[in-house]
Amino acid sequence: MLDLSFKKPSEIVKQLCERLRTERLAQQMTQADVAGRAGIGTNTVSNLEAGRNVGFENVVRVAMVLGRTKELEGLFLPKLESLEDIRRYENSANRHRSKRKPNNA
Repeated sequence: MLDLSFKKPSEIVKQLCERLRTERLAQQMTQADVAGRAGIGTNTVSNLEAGRNVGFENVVRVAMVLGRTKELEGLFLPKLESLEDIRRYENSANRHRSKRKPNNA
């Protein structure tokens, strides 16, 4: 398990990029193999593994090729630890924007 609690964003990116590369190699795929199956350029895969700025859609495409979409499904799931959390989540589904806080808040 990856504990991200006390890491800087750059450290998290580096760790995830290393994992991505390790997973690709474990599946005995080249960057060109992944790129071709994901419908992206080889340079994009290289940049992704190096932690350079790459779009989130490309991360999803590579995760799909490597069979790792289950991990993505857990991203940004609501924390529903109480009945009040569930009610708040259900009510928020109807709202499209959060209210502005008053200046004196």
